[in-house]
Amino acid sequence: QVQVVESGGGLVQAGDSLRLSCVASGRTGSGYHIGWFRQPPGKEREFVATINWSGDSTIYANSVKGRFTISRDNAKNTVYLQMNSLKPEDTAVYYCAAVVGVSCTVVEEYDYWGQGTQVTVSS
Repeated sequence: QVQVVESGGGLVQAGDSLRLSCVASGRTGSGYHIGWFRQPPGKEREFVATINWSGDSTIYANSVKGRFTISRDNAKNTVYLQMNSLKPEDTAVYYCAAVVGVSCTVVEEYDYWGQGTQVTVSS
């Protein structure tokens, strides 16, 4: 199994930046891919970004493309989500999730989830 823990959320103003971190532990040698998802208040959980094990392939949701950057440091078992030019509509609980196998954008395909970190963007 792989355990993941998110951190870095907070309350910011529109236009500000935040960097979320996702630290993995457990069977991290199994070549896991990481996805970031978010769940706005009263809405379904949605895909934000994903990065494969080697870090050379990334996918972004259209709503964050050009503003968010996902990266990873496998030596630290950590994946980052750099969020720039934040908007009030980015307000959500952000979740990190891991999948062993194929990197993808589908919530249901991910096996291991963190508890989430709240990001609130005020206007």
